[in-house]
Amino acid sequence: MRIAVIVLFLLALTACSKVTRENYQKLELGMGWQEVVQLLGEPDRCEALLNAKSCVWQEGDKSITVRFIGDEVILFSSEGL
Repeated sequence: MRIAVIVLFLLALTACSKVTRENYQKLELGMGWQEVVQLLGEPDRCEALLNAKSCVWQEGDKSITVRFIGDEVILFSSEGL
């Protein structure tokens, strides 16, 4: 019984993952900050300099990096997807 509960919990965590190839493919140049956060959730970390910001969403060895000027996407990349 305990093992079944643990397996279900781990499956639920995996299903909640937002760092996926499908979500990465939904990103578009010019998207706003709020649209990206709605799609991927809050980023794990961001670095900002003047009006530019680079944010990373990471889960294990998978990550999505999005770069913004103002609140608009200018570049995005992924690793491990």
